[in-house]
Amino acid sequence: EVQLVESGGGLVQAGGSLRLSCTFSGFNFDDYAIGWFRQAPGKEREGVSCIRRLDGITFYEDSAKGRFTIANDNAKNTVYLQMNSLKPEDAAVYYCAADWARYCGGDYISYNMNYWGKGTLVTVSS
Repeated sequence: EVQLVESGGGLVQAGGSLRLSCTFSGFNFDDYAIGWFRQAPGKEREGVSCIRRLDGITFYEDSAKGRFTIANDNAKNTVYLQMNSLKPEDAAVYYCAADWARYCGGDYISYNMNYWGKGTLVTVSS
């Protein structure tokens, strides 16, 4: 059974940084991708970033480019999302998700990933 657990959320002032972690287990295939999504109250879920395990291809949503960095630690079965220069509009519940690598590309992230964590809350004060 695939399981994903997010951690690292919290309260931060605008301009500050947070590092989210997604620790996962249960994959019976190596060619997978991990994605980060977020959902703010009253808004639709938004794909933020993703990374493919085998070739390291990454995707960033436009507002994340230059501020967020996704990284994969295969030895720890963990994917990190380093978020810098946080803005109030970044506040949301952040979810990690996983599926086959084709669900993540250099210019897209699929919202149809089948495995999801329960989320971690990021609050950004202005």
